[in-house]
Amino acid sequence: MPFAKGNILEVGIGSGLNIPFYEAEGINKIWGIDPSEELIAMAKKQVKDDTPDIEFIISKAEEIDFDDAFFDTILMTYTMCTITNLSEAFTEIRRVIKPSGKLIFCEHGMAPDENVVKWQNRINTFWPKISGGCNINKEISRIIESSGFSIANLDNMYLPKTPKVLGYNYWGSATLNS
Repeated sequence: MPFAKGNILEVGIGSGLNIPFYEAEGINKIWGIDPSEELIAMAKKQVKDDTPDIEFIISKAEEIDFDDAFFDTILMTYTMCTITNLSEAFTEIRRVIKPSGKLIFCEHGMAPDENVVKWQNRINTFWPKISGGCNINKEISRIIESSGFSIANLDNMYLPKTPKVLGYNYWGSATLNS
C-alpha cells in the first residue's frame, strides 16, 4: 500500500490480505478493524517482522472508537458490500479522517451494463445469505460521493475470469468534500 501514509485505519481488515503490501516508510501505525474475531485471528498470522506497527480491533464500521480527525488514510477493500448500514459507517469515517486525509478503496459492485444489473439484482435476493452478507449490486462511486467525499481518481472494470455479476470492480481514492 504505497499510497497509505501516516495513521492508517483499515476498515474491514478481514483475514489481513492487505498486510503484506503495506510499506513501512511513511506509516506511523495501522489500526485494523473487523467485526469478526475469527478473521482478526487470521489477520494476526499475516504480521511479519517487517510489518509496520499494527493493532487489531474487533469493531463494526458503524462504531469507530477513535478521536475526531485522527486518521491520515482510511483503506477499504471489499468491505462496503457487507456493511449493514453504510450511511452510519461513512458518518464515522468522515468523523475520524483528517480534513486532508485520503480514502483508498477497492470494491466490487453494480455493473454498468443493464442486463448484468438485472442479474445482479435477481441474484442479490439470496446472495448475501450464502456469502457472509456480501451484496453485489451496490453503486460504489455513488455511495462514496453521496457520503461526503469527492473521488480524486477512479478506475473500474470487469475482473478477468470472474462472472460479470460478481466481478465489476471500482478502485481509487477520495477526499473529504470541502
